[in-house]
Amino acid sequence: MARYTGPVWKKSRRLGISLSGTGKELDKRPYAPGQHGPNQRKKLSEYGLQLQEKQKLRFMYGVNERQFSNLFNKAAKLKGVHGENFMILLESRLDNLVYRLGLARTRRQARQLVNHGHITVDGSRVDIPSYSVKPGQTIGVREKSQKLSIIAEAIEANTFVPEYLTFDADKLEGTYSRYPERTELPAEINEAFIVEWYSR
Repeated sequence: MARYTGPVWKKSRRLGISLSGTGKELDKRPYAPGQHGPNQRKKLSEYGLQLQEKQKLRFMYGVNERQFSNLFNKAAKLKGVHGENFMILLESRLDNLVYRLGLARTRRQARQLVNHGHITVDGSRVDIPSYSVKPGQTIGVREKSQKLSIIAEAIEANTFVPEYLTFDADKLEGTYSRYPERTELPAEINEAFIVEWYSR
């Protein structure tokens, strides 16, 4: 299954979560799309809840189904809690960390910056959005790309950088200091449902 490229706002309303990270999608109409508006049936089966939680996380990080399940299997081989390890692996993706540093307004924009070769890791250009960044590595903007208006606008709009990252706005680079803790990851996700989904 290919990566989802359809309308993000409609998908956000369907899942009841802001996929862009801005929260604007749910401000005006915080209910699922459809002709019945807010009066739709809301009760989900256990299967439906598990599927919904999986889809929330998958669409949030913009990962296709195969990548998502491969990463889940990789997390199973690590020490610790399976669901938490899985979310940490997703958080360690290069496109996500570019977004977290505030170099892009959305993960989609961050993915595009990486794809187009504007981002470096430890000084070397990396154009693979799914590249897994290790603690201690430095993410920066390529010298030729430092005057891009979308990067300047994103930095100006950004008000928060997570504690597991350090960012130097003058140099346009940040360091992935450590793996995040569960409390620093999306609170609206119940990873236990995702583990149950794949354990069926």
